[in-house]
Amino acid sequence: MLQRTRPTERYARGFIAALAAVAALVLAANAGPAKAVGPDADHGTTAPVEVEAAER
Repeated sequence: MLQRTRPTERYARGFIAALAAVAALVLAANAGPAKAVGPDADHGTTAPVEVEAAER
């Protein structure tokens, strides 16, 4: 037969689960693509040459 858990234990488990969820979300948010390195690092767009020529 299962024993009832104390409210303190339930709240502690919930708090630990919430901390783990927040840590996972923070890690996932920071796991983006790496920044470009090189002479064209500040360019930032990947538009085709034809489009860039038409905009001029």
